[in-house]
Amino acid sequence: MGNQKLNTTQSFFFGIGEKFKFVGRVFIESFFLHLEWRELIRQCFQVGVRTLPIITFTAFIAGFVFTKQSLPTLEEFGAEAWLPKVASIGIVRALGPLIAAIICSGKLGSAIGAELSSMAVSEQIDAMEISGTNPFRFLAVTRVAAVTIMLPLLVIYSDAISLFGSFLLVTITSQTSLDIYFGEVFDTLRFSDVIISIGKPIFFGLGIGLVSTYCGYYAERNTSGVGRASNTAVVASIVTVFILDLLFVQIQNLIIPK
Repeated sequence: MGNQKLNTTQSFFFGIGEKFKFVGRVFIESFFLHLEWRELIRQCFQVGVRTLPIITFTAFIAGFVFTKQSLPTLEEFGAEAWLPKVASIGIVRALGPLIAAIICSGKLGSAIGAELSSMAVSEQIDAMEISGTNPFRFLAVTRVAAVTIMLPLLVIYSDAISLFGSFLLVTITSQTSLDIYFGEVFDTLRFSDVIISIGKPIFFGLGIGLVSTYCGYYAERNTSGVGRASNTAVVASIVTVFILDLLFVQIQNLIIPK
C-alpha cells in the first residue's frame, strides 16, 4: 500500500514536471528560434475557418438573449434607457471574450487534440524527426501561437456581433436608432474595458493552445488514445478558460478603479 501511494505521488509530480517542461519548450522555441511562418499562417486561417460560423451564430443569440433578460429588471426601476449601457458593459467585459473562448475550447481543443494524437498514432511525428524536421516547432508551437494570435481578433468580432444582436432587441422594444444605440455604447465603455476585452483572450488563447496541443502531442499511441486526447483537450481547455477568467476578474477589481 505504501509503495502504491509513493508511486502515485511520483507519477503526479512527474506529470506536473512534464507539463512545465512542455510549456517552457514552447516559449523557448517561440522566442529564441525561427518559427515556421508558413505553417503559422495556415493555422491562423484554420482557426478562423473552424470557429467563425459558430461564433457568429452564438454571439448574436447571446447578445439578444442577454439584453432581453436584462430588460424586465430595468423596467422595474424605470431605467429602460440604460439598456444599451448595461448590454455594452456586460458583453464587452465578460460575455464576448467568454463566448469566443469557450467555442474555441470546444472546436479547436477537439480538432488539435485529435489531429496531433492521430499523427502520433500513425507515426507521422516520428517520420518528421527522421527527415530532419523539428516536429515540435512545426506542430505544437505553430498551433499554440495561432490560437493566441487569433482569439483576440475573434473576441472583437464576437463583441461586435453580440452588440448587434442586443441592438436588434432594443430597437424592437423601444425603436432606438443605430446611431443612438451605439453612441450610448461607446459613451459607456472606458479604455480599460476595451483593454480587458482584448487582453483576456490573449491568455485564454495561450491556455487553450497549450492544453490542447499537450493533450494531442503526448497522447497514448493507440486508437483509443485519439478519443481520450480529444475529450481531455476540450474539458481541460474549458476549465482553463474559467480559471483564467476568475483570475482576471480578481485582478481587474484590484487594479482598475471603480
